[in-house]
Amino acid sequence: MPHEPQPQRPDELDAEAVRTWSSLAVAALGRAREDIDAINVYPVADADTGTNLYLTAESADRALDEAFGKVTEGTPHTSLSHAVRAYAHGALVGARGNSGTILAQLLRGVADVLGDEPGARGPGRLLAQALTRAAESAYAAVAHPVEGTMLTVATAAARAGEAAGAAAGTAADVARAAYDGAREALAETPGQLAVLGRAGVVDAGGCGVVAVLGALWQALSGQEPAAEPVRGRAVPVPRPAEPCANGQDGPAYEVIYLLEASEAAVADLRARLDGLGDSLVVVGGDGLWNVHVHVDDPGAAIEAGVVAGRPYRIRITHFGDERRRARGERAQRAVVAVVPGEGLAGLCGEAGATAVLARPGEVPAAAELLDAIRRAHAREVVLLPGGAELRAVAVAAAEQARADGVRVAVIPTRSAVQGLAALAVHDPDGSFDEDVVAMTAAAGATRYAELAVAERQSFTSAGICQAGDVLGLIDGDVAVIGASLTETAEAVLERMLGSGGELVTLVLGPDVPDALAERLEAYVQHGHLAVDTVTYRGGRHSAPLLIGVE
Repeated sequence: MPHEPQPQRPDELDAEAVRTWSSLAVAALGRAREDIDAINVYPVADADTGTNLYLTAESADRALDEAFGKVTEGTPHTSLSHAVRAYAHGALVGARGNSGTILAQLLRGVADVLGDEPGARGPGRLLAQALTRAAESAYAAVAHPVEGTMLTVATAAARAGEAAGAAAGTAADVARAAYDGAREALAETPGQLAVLGRAGVVDAGGCGVVAVLGALWQALSGQEPAAEPVRGRAVPVPRPAEPCANGQDGPAYEVIYLLEASEAAVADLRARLDGLGDSLVVVGGDGLWNVHVHVDDPGAAIEAGVVAGRPYRIRITHFGDERRRARGERAQRAVVAVVPGEGLAGLCGEAGATAVLARPGEVPAAAELLDAIRRAHAREVVLLPGGAELRAVAVAAAEQARADGVRVAVIPTRSAVQGLAALAVHDPDGSFDEDVVAMTAAAGATRYAELAVAERQSFTSAGICQAGDVLGLIDGDVAVIGASLTETAEAVLERMLGSGGELVTLVLGPDVPDALAERLEAYVQHGHLAVDTVTYRGGRHSAPLLIGVE
């Protein structure tokens, strides 16, 4: 049951105030969502800033509701510190896009102050300091801050709030001053950022900041803001066919992922990603980060995350798809592929497919696959589940997508290498039926193998294995038991190539040296001169070795 917002007393800054603020912020961003999308021209004219802000706030609100629900089971109330930290964490894990990632850092900055013991500070002074910390944190999270954006609006709000707090204002007074300061700063953004001035709009992200601060004032005062934040151009801004909004050719992909890593590793990651693309924003702390960057090489951005720590919830979006959505257009056809490693996710992204990462032992929910289908934004979608255990989930997602009017075909791929084979023959310009038939045939003609290390003694179709033995599974069944990865891989290849083949695909796991690929390639060339070999890095979570023979 949704939380019913309750007005607070002017000096009351507690957990219930945060909960009310969250509910009102979701409602305000929901109302402004389409208007904000319509004026979104910076940093990319992809008409999704309002949507990203709304989804980020919605994730934060869910986390807050869950925090209140857990506390209700044991104690009669929760603390301000508990509530505000849950609110910021929910925004961090659910942040969408450049604007949502910055909003998450703004909320984290608020939590850094409100989550501490207030000491002698009154509610007004405490809130003013929280808003200042929020603006400073957001600036620090953006690799190359630009004025005339939501950073500028947040900073102006903080200055106005500090002035009210210094004058001994209540929490409601500080919130009102911050809201007014943000609105004034928003109106000035077209004169600060040329792309906004040319389009005749205010900054879309700044509109979101105004909406959230208006919700804060309403939560503390009980008074509803007089106007919605968007007062820019009332009609959608014309979108360029492919170039970025600033008129320059920009990176082709947006990459977002959560990352478990140390602060030192994240500092190195920032430097590495800054050299790969632009719009870099890294937010978070205490071992958990949300990474956002625009790049031409999504695989390299993901690999940088693997070097730094453990990336997950990876989202790769092609801006061509986003710009079609911005113009209200759908692509004719898209491919959605479930893959077991970050490297494969980047590889699929480079090939134009929407990738869904499935970690070992985990089966993505149908809702996750449905979200990927919707993000592909196409009239027709080819879905590659990549495993027999994923087929039922893929079929369920396809049925839901068909209810939305999307034509979906599920190709029963049982391995990532079969998905790569299908993707290689994908023809987006041919007929849907012919494309599905060709992709299905390519997948079906690819024998697949996986090498894994036995965890315990057990009986297999190839005999008894001991813990530490290397198992070679061909088409899902154990066919070879060996003492080393190299020995087992060569035995598996010999069996698979015994029935013929033209191309061998090797997908190396994260700890497998390149020397193994070189040795296997030489092994294939020595015994099968007409067979070509290609090698990819599967990235973290992939098996030690995947083999495909076409």
